[in-house]
This record gives sequence, C-alpha cells and structure tokens, in this order.
Amino acid sequence: MNTDSHFKGWAKPGNLPPGLKSGVAVEPHETLDAISGHFRLFQLRDGHRFSTDDILTAWYGTSWCPAAQTVLDLGSGIGTVGMICAWRLPGAKFVTVEAQSDSVALAKKSARYNGIEDRYGIREGDFRQAGVLRADEKFDLITGSPPYFPQGAGIESEHPQKLACRFELRGTIADYCSTAAKHLAAGGFFACVFPHEPAQLARMESGAREAGLIIVRKRPVVFREGDPALVGLFVLMRAEDLPEWFRGQTWTEPDLIIRTRDGKIHPEYSAVKLAIGFPP
Repeated sequence: MNTDSHFKGWAKPGNLPPGLKSGVAVEPHETLDAISGHFRLFQLRDGHRFSTDDILTAWYGTSWCPAAQTVLDLGSGIGTVGMICAWRLPGAKFVTVEAQSDSVALAKKSARYNGIEDRYGIREGDFRQAGVLRADEKFDLITGSPPYFPQGAGIESEHPQKLACRFELRGTIADYCSTAAKHLAAGGFFACVFPHEPAQLARMESGAREAGLIIVRKRPVVFREGDPALVGLFVLMRAEDLPEWFRGQTWTEPDLIIRTRDGKIHPEYSAVKLAIGFPP
C-alpha cells in the first residue's frame, strides 16, 4: 500500500496536486497541513490555525450551492475556506480577498502547492474599500468566516493574525452581508458562520435585513452534546431573488453535534469531514 494514499486506514480522495514539486518550500516558522484529500494548507507555526468553524463554513456553502461556477471568499485569511471549497468545486473559478499580507502570502503558497493558481485569484485588501471588487463582479457562491467580537469585547491577542481573526478590525457581520448582497449573482448563496448566542444572532439577523438578504436556512452547531449551540451556519439569499411569500421564513435544521457527551467525534461530524476530504 502507498502510505501517501492512506492515513490510518482512510483512503485520501481526489487527484494528486503538484505539491512541493511546484517550487514552494516550508519555512521553519511554517507548517504544511492536510486540509482536503491531497490538498494541504500553509500555516504559521505560532499564528492563526484553521478551525472547525472554517471547515463547517466551506462544507455548508458547497453543500447548498454545489453547482457554483464562480465563488468569492471574503476575509479569506490563510485560505482555509477557499481551499476546501476549491477542492469540493473543481470546476469553479475563485476570488478571495484578505487584508493581511502574511495571510495572503501563505494562501498563495497553498494555491501553488495545490495546483489551482489558474482558477484561484487572491487579492490583498479590505473588501469594504472601493476597487478591491469591481461593481460588476458577481458570484454564485460567497463565503465568509467573519470575526465574532467588537474590539474590547474580550482578551485580545498580541499576534496581529490571531487578533484580526477574532475581533472586528476590518468590518462587522453587517459589512460581510452588505458586500455579499452587492456581489451575489442572480439566485446566488451567501454562506457564513457566526455565534448563535441571542445577542450575536440578533446582530446577524440585523445585518442580513439591512443588506436585503434573507436567511433561508440555518444550522446551530453544538461542540459537545448537551451544551448550548455556540455558533450557527447560515445560508442567505437576496430578497429580490425569492418569491415574496418565502421571504419571511427561515428553515432551522437540527443541531450539528461535533463531539458526543463522552468526548468522541460525533458520527455525523465524521461524515462531514469525509465529505470535505478530511480524515474522520
């Protein structure tokens, strides 16, 4: 058996990317980690690391918009959500937008390693600023894993990459909704993750409403069985793309449980991970 094709009995799906033969190198301050099938992701050893929230955002968005031909990832960071989506949507063209140069550099290395540079455009900038996205650019699927908290709402990391991933340095959930609404193609989907606690959920709903978006479905996420849902997954569409009678309703799916009461990975979450090419 080829050990590169399997990991602890799990067969890695998908094609082999060029990998290190593409000319990228893993620097001492970096790690190169499995993400989807044979795709890998460059990360800072002591910086922001990809999270369950990122994995779920990519899975949820591609699950409910499986025929997307054009995809935009807002506040893309090191590229976790975008890379998983690119693995799941091999025929789609991507644009990602990220303001931090260190994260952009890592994402570019990952795109080269995974052999998707020809369909994966990485832009450095604040997606709220004019010129970063053209007014006429429209996308079938837009994804976002926004920071959750206003500045001053908690202990802030001294590492700029970690800080920006947790606190709203460059935009709120309302900004993500507003930008998504402007760049969705007709009938397109905006998929994101955000805290499910009532006050935070109210911010999500307000941002959607102000942008003219309808939350058509959501799924609360429980990280340990029996605990309250900490985050939710959301799929939104433009109100103008929906029949009027449909605009006042949201389908709430059953909780997605990450771990069982005894700490084991929940069977459904194992299946989710398999769906994005990650070991169960």
